[in-house]
Amino acid sequence: QLQASGGGLVQAGGSLRLSCVASGSTFGTLHMGWFRQAPGKEREFVVRITRSGGSLYYADSVKGRFTASRDNAKNTIYLQMSSLKPEDTAVYYCAAGPRWGHDDFWGQGTLVTVSS
Repeated sequence: QLQASGGGLVQAGGSLRLSCVASGSTFGTLHMGWFRQAPGKEREFVVRITRSGGSLYYADSVKGRFTASRDNAKNTIYLQMSSLKPEDTAVYYCAAGPRWGHDDFWGQGTLVTVSS
């Protein structure tokens, strides 16, 4: 089970940090990712992170502004978002899976709203 938190309302240019906590003892075996879905749009990829956290892959739209990380001791991944733009407004989801690119488990989402 994945539980995302940390969303909220922020002004453009501001920052937020999202967290996603996983239950269970297999967290270290799972590749993780953050995705988002803006109103009226399809869900899109934001970043993927490997089991160890050693490799990350970002969507072009967030490169240089968002930083993902994970703490396997705490069963948690993070998404540090900076220089936020109104177009970053979305529900952000964390996802996990044992195979790279396969997101078998999803959290419930946390809403990020960026005002202009």
